Amino acid sequence: MASTHRVPIEEHPDLMELRARHDRAAATPRAQAIEALALITGLYLAASPWIAGFNGFTTLAVTNLIAGIAYMLLLGGLGTSYERTHSMAWAAAVIGIWTCVAPWVVAGDVAHTRSITSNLITGAIATLLALAAASAARDRTDNARRGTGPAARDRTMPGNL
Repeated sequence: MASTHRVPIEEHPDLMELRARHDRAAATPRAQAIEALALITGLYLAASPWIAGFNGFTTLAVTNLIAGIAYMLLLGGLGTSYERTHSMAWAAAVIGIWTCVAPWVVAGDVAHTRSITSNLITGAIATLLALAAASAARDRTDNARRGTGPAARDRTMPGNL
């Protein structure tokens, strides 16, 4: 019986190249800007009841706190998990849309001028950032499949084969 040496999957050349490509993509100024703005947006969303002044222990305050934390977790980790950004960005876009409609949907009388204004602006920014992240991930994947763009150039450069 012949013994064969199997390389662990973590050391497979294709997987290592894929990780290196995603690390390079996450280091782009666009990805870093989206990540930074997403963190700030999620932090503001979580703290908005106390910043904008609708901090009574209402359903909207709790909703914004949970949505802000979830948003930060989804898009705030963009740099460390760029390969999963596309699906995470769509989930973050749903959180942004939810933020816009939450003042009218959650239980209780929470639809006041401050809460509506804060949630509409924050929700719109959150949705736009999530769509930008989804677009960046989609563009990167499409370029790699077509053999164009930076992803394809990375593959064809000497030493990157």
